[in-house]
Amino acid sequence: MEYGGGDGGDPHDAFSDPQRRKKRYHRHTAHQIQRLEAMFKECPHPDEKQRLQLSRELGLAPRQIKFWFQNRRTQMKAQHERADNCALRAENDKIRCENIAIREALRNVICPSCGGPPVNEDSYFDEQKLRMENAQLKEELDRISSIAAKYIGRPISQLPPVQPIHVSSLDLSMGSFGGQGIGGPSLDLDLDLLPGSSSAVPSLPFQPCLSDMDKSLMTDIAARAMEELLRLVQTNEPLWMKSATDGRDVLDFESYERIFPRANSDLKNPHLRIEASRDSGVVIMNGLSLVDMFMDSNKWVELFPTIVSVAKTLEVISSGMLGSHSGSLQLMYKELQVLSPLVPTREFYFLRYCQQIEQGLWAIVDVSYDFPRGNQFASESRCHRLPSGCLIQDMPNGYSKVTWVEHVEIEDKNPTHRLYRDLIHSGLAFGAERWLTILCRMCERFACLMVTSSSTTRDLGGVIPSPDGKRSMMKLAQRMVNNFCASISTSNGHRWTTLSGMNEVGVRVTVHKSTDPGQPNGVVLSAATTIWLPISPQNVFSFFKDERTRAQWDVLSNGNPVQEVAHIANGSHPGNCISVLRAFNTSQNNMLILQESCVDSSGALVVYCPVDLPAINIAMSGEDPSYIPLLPSGFTISPDGRPDHMQGGDGASTSSSTHGSMGRLGSGSLITVAFQILVSSLPSAKLTLESVTTVNNLIGTTVQQIKAALNCPSSC
Repeated sequence: MEYGGGDGGDPHDAFSDPQRRKKRYHRHTAHQIQRLEAMFKECPHPDEKQRLQLSRELGLAPRQIKFWFQNRRTQMKAQHERADNCALRAENDKIRCENIAIREALRNVICPSCGGPPVNEDSYFDEQKLRMENAQLKEELDRISSIAAKYIGRPISQLPPVQPIHVSSLDLSMGSFGGQGIGGPSLDLDLDLLPGSSSAVPSLPFQPCLSDMDKSLMTDIAARAMEELLRLVQTNEPLWMKSATDGRDVLDFESYERIFPRANSDLKNPHLRIEASRDSGVVIMNGLSLVDMFMDSNKWVELFPTIVSVAKTLEVISSGMLGSHSGSLQLMYKELQVLSPLVPTREFYFLRYCQQIEQGLWAIVDVSYDFPRGNQFASESRCHRLPSGCLIQDMPNGYSKVTWVEHVEIEDKNPTHRLYRDLIHSGLAFGAERWLTILCRMCERFACLMVTSSSTTRDLGGVIPSPDGKRSMMKLAQRMVNNFCASISTSNGHRWTTLSGMNEVGVRVTVHKSTDPGQPNGVVLSAATTIWLPISPQNVFSFFKDERTRAQWDVLSNGNPVQEVAHIANGSHPGNCISVLRAFNTSQNNMLILQESCVDSSGALVVYCPVDLPAINIAMSGEDPSYIPLLPSGFTISPDGRPDHMQGGDGASTSSSTHGSMGRLGSGSLITVAFQILVSSLPSAKLTLESVTTVNNLIGTTVQQIKAALNCPSSC
């Protein structure tokens, strides 16, 4: 409805006549309204020319056209405001309901760690009460410990062949004394309270709740990190320089800061240490398979069992393109390890982003994501991962060329143990060369799994491994290696206790309740120690691998020789294999030894486990070996990383040139000796001091025999 306007008469006459004071309205026809609506959709703000054209077409005055469009715009604005008000009102009601629900939930909240009641105004007084009780318990603990110390030495001192031990950090009062009274040989330690027991193991991080803003920020961070990684991979000088000592790629930090400036740089922190390395090599696996294993956290752990102790995908930000990992973005958590209880793990919360650059060329970048302080995911350790990752390029015959970049900032709050200081500070422990070397070896292992003619059997009850039997044996051996690596990890789930009495490092023990399939049920005690020997890692590995010298170090063989009755190759190096060993002149003719050994330029591993003959036959027949119980022991061998031992190499920087040689990684070796024993098959059993003494003596005797066989002084 439009206002038609006056007739141009006297305004005083208009107000004096009631009939003339009424406004005259003009109702448009249906055709006029339809034409005006169509024009409004095309142009809500017509100019004067368009209004004149409409007036001639519809028989209306230009002023009427102008007023109609003004009214229509006002009407649309009012409709939009009403719709926005309705949406805001609904959102307000939703927030109010959520607020009420949160208040109700806070009234009944329970602590996820201790299961305690919610925090209230009396929390301060409850904390003071706990502090007083704690002080009383400490006094009682000191009193009982002083009494027990008078009696513990007598039975332990009567246990040869190693010198007596005393417990340096294991609180004896945490256990209960046996029926023979204080000082008797049945002194028990309560498993539930012992550090390292399953009750003390924290769980993996909870699933985060990310907002759309968080995901948008993560996407931007990942995109920038991908750009930086591609430049680090494809640029040589001035970013990367060749090391004069060993020929490795070394990052020039001045060039890096100039090309990739950062606003909040901590490079001036005296406790901050930067590790940066780059390496490249060819692996026997196609690029798509590698990408699939990298983007699956479970497969990724299986690919790097000796360096990745824990990995978990916390949130999938983007699943990528349909049927492809390109564009996939994940928030992940990982712990990286060196296989020794002397080296703490490195903990990271990071983003992993995958992008297909072109056909047959993939890039995967990792970059730390720093949660705000106070967040449950904020890491206490100062480990920050700058853009790192790999570029994967398909090659003929199913091979791939991989270029790897590692770049991290580490703030050492606690000094690194002197035995591993050179290895870690040189970048060899967590550098690109180690990652790529392990990747090459594991890809060879997967390739050997597909070959049907690489296993030999001499005399094993008439059983010859079929292709299915070979795969079953390799699966069993892989589970054994994974179990061994987990048993000596310093992950958050393991708390080690040091026993003194052997050397300055001491024997470190931890205990847990084993209930997983494929492990003996009950209480398992793990013990390990690390020694340094002035012998190259290759020679140490050859000594452990040679079945003819096994009797010189294997305490459990009682000096009896062993024979390899089955052999499965799992790599190009002859030392990379799975063996089944049988000991001669023993009463346990039904017991065999399953052993896997592997060696590459980053170190070596020898893991073994007693397995009875029926279980070996089950695996060789191709049946599922998942429920065959394993309790492995073994050795880890790594170079010492000392600079004066790093000379004499060919200077090549690729893993392909050094794979399996260990020739240029030093003449000294760091050896970790680890054993696992089943204390009791009852999960409710208590750890006895006799078990601790037994495993301490076992490790001490083994170390002494290794040094004697290799002509090393006992003071090493």
